[in-house]
Amino acid sequence: MTDKVKKISKYALTTIIVVGSLWLAMRKINIPALINELETINWFWALIPIPIMLLSHYIRAMRWRTILKPIIKHNSMLNLFSAVMIGYFFNNILPRGGEVIRPYVYAKREKASFSSVFATIILERLLDVLTLLFLFVIALIFTRDRIINAFPPGSNISSIIYMLIAGTVLICLCFYPPIMGWILDKTIKPLSLRLYTKISDLFEKFSHGFDVIKTPSEYLRIIIESLLIWTCYAIPMYMMFYCFSFSAHISLGFSDALLLIIISGIGVSIAPTPGGIGVFHYVVMIAMMKLYGLSAEQGLAYATINHFINFALQVVVGLGFFIRERISKIPENIELNAKEEVI
Repeated sequence: MTDKVKKISKYALTTIIVVGSLWLAMRKINIPALINELETINWFWALIPIPIMLLSHYIRAMRWRTILKPIIKHNSMLNLFSAVMIGYFFNNILPRGGEVIRPYVYAKREKASFSSVFATIILERLLDVLTLLFLFVIALIFTRDRIINAFPPGSNISSIIYMLIAGTVLICLCFYPPIMGWILDKTIKPLSLRLYTKISDLFEKFSHGFDVIKTPSEYLRIIIESLLIWTCYAIPMYMMFYCFSFSAHISLGFSDALLLIIISGIGVSIAPTPGGIGVFHYVVMIAMMKLYGLSAEQGLAYATINHFINFALQVVVGLGFFIRERISKIPENIELNAKEEVI
C-alpha cells in the first residue's frame, strides 16, 4: 500500500467516524430545543474554567519535563509548554497529528534527537492510558451499574478494559530493547545488513526516550503529575454544570465530572478524531442522558459548550505559540527531515 493510499484511507476513516458520530448525536435532536439550551447558558461558568484548562496543559508540560530529564538535563518550561500547545493545535486539525509535530518542534528548538523526544510522547500516552485505566477501575468498583448504563448501547465494558490493558502491554513489549533487538535480528538482518544497522541505530536513539523508566526516584512525581492532569480536566467539566439550568434541579458533584472525563476519554481514545469532534459530543450526551436522566438536547448542549471552550482555547493559544516558533513549513516526513543529534 503506497503512502498516498494510506493517507487517503486514514482521512476517509476519520471523516466516517466524525460524520457517523455527529449523525448519532444529532439524529433525534430537537433543534429548536437545542438552540434554546445554548442561548440560555451562563457564560460566566463557561469562561471561568479557562485558567484551569491552561493549568492542565502546563502540568502536562511539567510531566513531560520529568520524562525528558534523563536525556535533556535543562528543559525550558516555555519551550515545553509551547510545544505542548502547538501539539494540541495540530491535534484539532489532524487526528493525532500533534503527537508528531510536538516532538519535532521541541527537538528543533532544543537541538535534540527527534527519535528520543518522540519516544517520550509514546511513553506519555502510555501513562495517560494507565492513569485513565486506573481511574476507570476505581470508578467501576463503586459505580459499576451507572458506568455500564452510561456507555452507548452494545458497549462491552470488559472488552474495553481488556483491550486497553492488552494494547498497553503490547506497546510496552514492542519497545522493550531485547524484544525489539530480537525482532530486528530475525527479520531485517538476514535481508539487509545495512538496513539493519540503520534501524538499530535509530532504535537506540529512540530507546533513550524511555530512560526515565530506569529512574525510580521520579516515579512518585510522575504519578502525582498524571493524576493532577486528569483532575484539572475534570474541574472545568464540573464548573460547566452551572452553565445550565438543569444544575438547579439535579445534584451534580466533582465525582460526576470525573466520571464524564473517564467515559469521554475512553471514547476518544478508541475512536480518535480531530479534537475529539463528534465522538466527544456523542459519548458525553449519552452519558448525561443515561446517568442523570437529562434530555438529549441538554446533554448535547453541555457537551458542545465543553468541547467549544477547550477547542477554541487550544487553537488560539496553540496558534500563538506556532507563530512564535516561526515554522514556515512542517515537513511531511518529519522522521526523514529531522536532524538527529546524538545525546
